[in-house]
Amino acid sequence: MYKLSLSEFLLKISEGLKMPISEKDVFSERIEVKYLKRIDKIFEKGIHYYLDPKAPENSKEASVFFRKESFGTELNFRAKKIVSQFEELKISITAISKLAELDTKRKISKFSIRDNPEKIANEFRKILYPNFTSKRRDFLKSLISKLAESNVLVFEFVETHNRKEKANIDGFFLKPNVIVLKRHQSFRREIFTLAHELGHFLLDKEEIELLDYSVIADKHLSSIERWCNDFAYYFLVGEYGKVIKHLEVAKESNDYHFDLIKTISDNTHLSQIALFTRLLFKNQISQTNYNRVRNEFEEQFQKYQKEKDREKELQKEKGIKLRGSVAKPISSPLFISTIQTAFYEGIISEYEVCKKLNIKPEKLNKIIQ
Repeated sequence: MYKLSLSEFLLKISEGLKMPISEKDVFSERIEVKYLKRIDKIFEKGIHYYLDPKAPENSKEASVFFRKESFGTELNFRAKKIVSQFEELKISITAISKLAELDTKRKISKFSIRDNPEKIANEFRKILYPNFTSKRRDFLKSLISKLAESNVLVFEFVETHNRKEKANIDGFFLKPNVIVLKRHQSFRREIFTLAHELGHFLLDKEEIELLDYSVIADKHLSSIERWCNDFAYYFLVGEYGKVIKHLEVAKESNDYHFDLIKTISDNTHLSQIALFTRLLFKNQISQTNYNRVRNEFEEQFQKYQKEKDREKELQKEKGIKLRGSVAKPISSPLFISTIQTAFYEGIISEYEVCKKLNIKPEKLNKIIQ
């Protein structure tokens, strides 16, 4: 599943050791527990997994990696691990839902790339688009809740800043109804990713990818990716789409429509660069002017980051300790209600509730009142 060569595998489990672990150490009739622990540090399955005489599942139902051969992004090891973890969680939730006799059927019709993405987006804005709020995290939470009402499960994962290898993905869709998002500094990017993956859900086409605004204007994208990008744009831009459509070419003499683009960005949660990229795709700005605008945004961002880093350094010099709490992922109401029902029905224990919802035992009463 991970497509690791023998040398890559041995290198990973030997990290930090003066004497590397050999093939003979791990591929023999008996294996020492210390080696098993190092293997599990990589795959995080629990020691019992390696002691199970049953061969691991490699069916199409077990993993998207057995259902699909290639993805839009060359996934690194961390990304594959994240996907695997959520695939296992999805299988677990499916089993729990069946035992609890919960209705998990798809409530939304499937579409194809022959369907007009603008028309479909406008149709689903009426059903799934939440009340607009300028607070981007709150908007994202509301959109996740709206999707929960239609039996679409959305998960978010958070990676700590000190992790060596970070997953090179923004999000993915797993059949039949799971969307997973990576937490970003920019909630705008996360909102766009969710809308894009919603497109994959509507098409019922699985994908794992790293979204890059610069390729949104790429005319050589696959028909599925183009459809999902168009759907995401129209779903988020709403009535402002007509304004964008009728804009004259953005150039220096009209200040590239900066003020208008900022207003639309503030009222749609589409980033300004995403909107300019849309203009590029529709030939409403030249490549040269687009590059100029993009560079200006990048310079502003770099300046902001430097000021932020300088502020941190000044606080350190003054002896002020910076306490950065680990961000908590947003939980789908559908996931929480499924776990609650399973507990009330006696299907899972208090320990399992805490483990699945990633909460401390003292917080349990708030969940299972």
